Amino acid sequence: MKVLIVNCSPVKNGATARIIQIAREELLKRYEVKDVCIDDYRFSFCTGCRSCHTTAQCIYSDGVDELMEEFEEADVILCVSPSYWADVPGQFKAFIDRCTPYSNTHDPHKALSSGKKGYVIALRTGGRVQECEEIAGTIEHFYGHLDIDYVKALCLTKVEYRDDVVNREEEIRSFCNEI
Repeated sequence: MKVLIVNCSPVKNGATARIIQIAREELLKRYEVKDVCIDDYRFSFCTGCRSCHTTAQCIYSDGVDELMEEFEEADVILCVSPSYWADVPGQFKAFIDRCTPYSNTHDPHKALSSGKKGYVIALRTGGRVQECEEIAGTIEHFYGHLDIDYVKALCLTKVEYRDDVVNREEEIRSFCNEI
């Protein structure tokens, strides 16, 4: 079974990246694991032209296609996202917008293979868990439109720096053991 871990943050060495390292270590005990960072993919913003609603194809061919190939190859997708103003980072939101050709809200649409499972780890610097739940909700909504079965989320508050992850490591490992 293949797991894809997506770093939804453009920061490749922060707290989100440390959480991904821990998740990868734990998941490698049972699965083939690949992790990617949203910042490694270059793509244009959705222009709202709606061409994909009738063609199931975006007018752009770029990094979104590459990342969606990674989604296709995975059986399990784990998106790890920090809070940027109470939601996913803009780079990840731009990716979500560009996945409209895959959205099950219109036909024709592209489709990923069935049976994929989706998980989320959301983190934020403050103590309000509701903000993490909003992030998880955004990603759950995204998964739903791609027919990825959302399973569960882990919400981590009071995490700003890599060092803040140290006290949460067992919680992260435990969550990954449920995948």
